[in-house]
Order: sequence, then structure tokens, then C-alpha cells
Amino acid sequence: MLLDRNLHIRAIDTFIDPSVPRERAIITHGHADHARSGHGAVLATPDTIAIMQTRYGVDCAGRFQALDFGVPLLIDDVSITLYPAGHILGSAQVLVEHKGQRVGVTGDYKRLTDRTAQPYELVRCDLLVTEATFGLPVFQHPLPQTEIARLLKSVRDNPERSHLVGCYALGKAQRVIALLRDAGWDAPIYLHGAMLKLCGLYEELGVKLGDLRPALDVPKADFAGQIVIAPPSAIRDRWSRRFPDPVVCQASGWMSVKQRARQALVELPLVISDHCDWGELQQTVHETEAATVWVTHGREDALVYWCRQQGLEAEPLHLQGFEDDGGEEAA
Repeated sequence: MLLDRNLHIRAIDTFIDPSVPRERAIITHGHADHARSGHGAVLATPDTIAIMQTRYGVDCAGRFQALDFGVPLLIDDVSITLYPAGHILGSAQVLVEHKGQRVGVTGDYKRLTDRTAQPYELVRCDLLVTEATFGLPVFQHPLPQTEIARLLKSVRDNPERSHLVGCYALGKAQRVIALLRDAGWDAPIYLHGAMLKLCGLYEELGVKLGDLRPALDVPKADFAGQIVIAPPSAIRDRWSRRFPDPVVCQASGWMSVKQRARQALVELPLVISDHCDWGELQQTVHETEAATVWVTHGREDALVYWCRQQGLEAEPLHLQGFEDDGGEEAA
């Protein structure tokens, strides 16, 4: 087998998104549960390398090799090609080809249009290794523009209150900001300090986010009617007391689960996901034309069962180290 169940490409002794330091690693994207420091050599897209070096330092790996989307790299007799995954900026799917076999590893991915990430491209393969974060039929994500419209309506209806939107610092924060701008919100958007460095990097890499300001040294009354972006953990601690009667929001695919929203004390849950929902996972399996499907993390068993119903070979991998929130809660 070209790829083993630890996402190890045996022929070139290289791991995809390894959870421990390896001599050679291919990194699909910059979230903490996929991109770790300490590898000897890292192959990734230029944007993912920039994100890793911003988060972990320029020497977080022994060496980096950048590979642009759609450009095959031949290592011995194995071909590696990266294709956009649409998850966050620079996120990639990995196509591994060897002796006529094609293995596609999605990493985390979404198929909806998002101007803060390169758009998803379908990769046809014989073996598909797919995530299934939202791999249950109950997950049918609404359009993110609909959720942003709900947020802006709440801002209009509550001009005396601030709106604190919980977002992970990498990917989700920039996407929510872009969605707000595209919906016509031209006012300054205030940021928790954890957001500043990565939003600045996105701007450097060509993603325009508009007027962003740190949520420091601003009179409390001036936050009335304003939108503030912060990590989910911050909106539940003392930091949030600087805002007038805040409407606590959170942007996540998990906000469709009412119990999660209640437990997080979220007044306005926004179902905005950077992963495929159930229907999109099914669509991807069909369109890749893969005969075999491995499901890496998330709600593995339901998608495996559905694939087998379609006559496909399918199994869960039960990989350790991948998290529902992309390992970003502490960011």
C-alpha cells in the first residue's frame, strides 16, 4: 500500500500532518493540530509556511520547501501534488501518485466559496482519505451570508450593546471579517490581541480585511454598536468586562448543536463552518470516484457506514491528535 493508516508514505518515508516530530512531513495547513513544530523537513504551500513561521518562529522546522498548488514534485518515483482545500489560507489536499495508484488526502476542507482561502478543487483518486468533522446527517450548514445577516440585524436592533464574536484566531476570524465587509459593514472591527498578528499576515498575503483596530485603550461607551472579534475563551473571562452589555456570539459549525451553544453561554450562535457538512462529504466521495475511502477524524462511523452502503471499501482510521476545533481554542 502506498499510504499506511498513519498517513505515512512508505516509499519516501514521509508523513502527512504527523502528530509528533518527524524527519520529513507534508503539512496540509496551519492549524495547531495539523502543523506542529520540530519536524526535520516540511513540505507545504507558501502560505502555510508563512503561517507556521509566524506562529512558531522562522526556525520551527529544520528546513522548509514551498510547493505551489498544481505543481507536481517528484521524489524518487513518487509524485506529490498539492491542491486547494478551501479550509483556510494556504490549506492543501495532498495527491500522492506511484505506479499508477492515486491517493488523495483532503486534510481539513470546505467547498463553499471563501475569499480568505484558495477555492477547493476536486481531486480524483483511487483511495480517498477524508476528514469527517461534521460527518452526521444532522449537520446541514446554512449559508454563512445568512448567519452574518443575523449578526448585523442584531447590531441594528441593539445599538446600545456591543457584539463580541468568538472566533478562532487562524482562518475563522479572517473569514468572519471578510464576510462582514462583503455584507457592507465598513465600520472599524475591533480585535483581541491574539488576532492581530495573523490578521496582519493575511493582509500581507493579499487578503483585504479593512479597518481593524485593537480592542485596547478605547472608552467602554465607544464600543456600543460595535463588533469585536476575540477567541472563544476570551469572551467568557474578565477580558469581556470592558464592553457595554455585550451580545456574546460564536462562529462555528458546532453552533448548530444547541447544547454546545448553551454550555458556552452564547446568546447569538452563528453557524459558520470551515468544514464540509454531511451533504458535501457525500458529494466529495461520489465525485472523486474513489473505490476505497478512509475516514480520518470526526464522526467517522456514520460516513464509513454510508460509504459501504454505496458499495465502496471504507474504514475509520481513528487517528490521534486531531481536534474538533482544529486545536485553536487556546490561540
